[in-house]
Amino acid sequence: MSEAERDAYHAEKMRKKKVARDKILSTKTEEKGLLVVHTGKGKGKSTAAFGMVFRALGNGMRVGVVQFVKGVWNTGERTVLDKFPDQVTINAMGEGFTWDVADRQRDLAAARKAWDQAKALIADPSYDMVLLDELNICLRYDYLPIEEVVETLRNKPHDKHVIVTGRNAKDELIEIADLVTEMTEIKHHFRAGVKAQKGIEF
Repeated sequence: MSEAERDAYHAEKMRKKKVARDKILSTKTEEKGLLVVHTGKGKGKSTAAFGMVFRALGNGMRVGVVQFVKGVWNTGERTVLDKFPDQVTINAMGEGFTWDVADRQRDLAAARKAWDQAKALIADPSYDMVLLDELNICLRYDYLPIEEVVETLRNKPHDKHVIVTGRNAKDELIEIADLVTEMTEIKHHFRAGVKAQKGIEF
């Protein structure tokens, strides 16, 4: 096959693909706020969620962030988001990983306080998107009743986007979500003895 024939074949193939794609897109007419879940053992759950936050900010949207675990960490994303006080509210309410605190009652109280703040942001019509970073960790350890969380998220305002991150997402949460992504670890530098890196982990 000559280059000209290959070019013509490619052009026809792409034309057919565009026709099929346009047909599919024409059926997608609903617009609504999404419940998005990032879970799995691989790295990148919060990173992807903050990418969506930055995308929302670029579109002039207002975003509320509640960090359920990483409150004691100084992170690069928080430093950047602090520069957009009119568009984003950050609530770093966690007290560190559960193995750092080792006090269940303290964990329960911190989770409840963070969840109450999350509910307020979800109910506030001035926010277009709410990120509940590491909420799945609290649900995994039963620091919050899954039934209460599911009810709140199922009944969120129709046009509000809510993103939930953390490994081991509960089945009940996955069931009501619109979009679920599972991060799968293939290889991680931590296993080779490399510690958390600035700009990569925080």
